[in-house]
Amino acid sequence: MWWTQSWITIQGEFSDLGDPSDVTRVCVRLLVALALGALLGYERESAGAAAGLRTHMLVSLGSALFILVPFQAGMSLEDISRVLQGVTAGIGFLGAGAIIKLRNEDIKGLTTAAGIWLTAAVGIAAGMGLEATAILSALFGWIVLSLLRLPKTK
Repeated sequence: MWWTQSWITIQGEFSDLGDPSDVTRVCVRLLVALALGALLGYERESAGAAAGLRTHMLVSLGSALFILVPFQAGMSLEDISRVLQGVTAGIGFLGAGAIIKLRNEDIKGLTTAAGIWLTAAVGIAAGMGLEATAILSALFGWIVLSLLRLPKTK
């Protein structure tokens, strides 16, 4: 029957998360990426940076997803390395957009651009299942961004 075939097709389309362990694994990796992106983004937002909480959360989540999907698809490490190269290049464009040079003023946004770059790397680590490395790296980044903030001089 048409409905039976359609239902089987729909089930097949959602089979990438077939069992509870797959669902849990993907949820943990993506939630870790989101939480760590939020940690770094909140710091940037509290500092008045252009790229804040939501931007950092999306960068981290997107980076995790870009690396998680090839792993789920069974891609080889060589192919996954090309995905990493693409993510890195794309993040470079985001970072460049955060950097501004105004006439007769210093360059602004370098720290935010570096934070976006770090957030992408943290998301990649979480997406690869290296959650402890992602957490440690995000904590180190948070220390640099929040505790080592120098007062502005004019």
